[in-house]
Amino acid sequence: MKSIENNFDNPEVNNLLTKHFIELRSVSPEGSAHVLDIPGLKVKSIKFWSLWNNDELLGCGALKFLNESHGEFKSIRVADKFRNKGFGTKIIGHLIEKAKEINIKKISVETGAGIFFTPARKLFISFGFKKCEPFAHYKNDPNSCYFSLDI
Repeated sequence: MKSIENNFDNPEVNNLLTKHFIELRSVSPEGSAHVLDIPGLKVKSIKFWSLWNNDELLGCGALKFLNESHGEFKSIRVADKFRNKGFGTKIIGHLIEKAKEINIKKISVETGAGIFFTPARKLFISFGFKKCEPFAHYKNDPNSCYFSLDI
């Protein structure tokens, strides 16, 4: 598995992120969707990686710097062909390793509270993420769940 940083112009990456944005907006109530579009991922406070198996896009994920030692996971997505095959675990593991390399000590994540987001919540919990209060700009929202992990 290899990772490539900030390759938003790759058509496969672009399509995956566009699908992710559209899908999450469609299953999240107005005001409770926190998914970033591609311009939102291109800001300096975010590092983005796509993950590949040879020439096949496995998925992607991003790390937003909340401060020098606290990061937030954003835009974690497994390509449809690789869903339900353990690749979400590989993407999260890769992002945690990248976070450690850049001296992040705590990772937080916001995900939805609905049934659609159950696999995401289970995946974060499997890595040891614990429920937490809203962080950064987030506020209490019955449609969101917040998790953090000290690494």
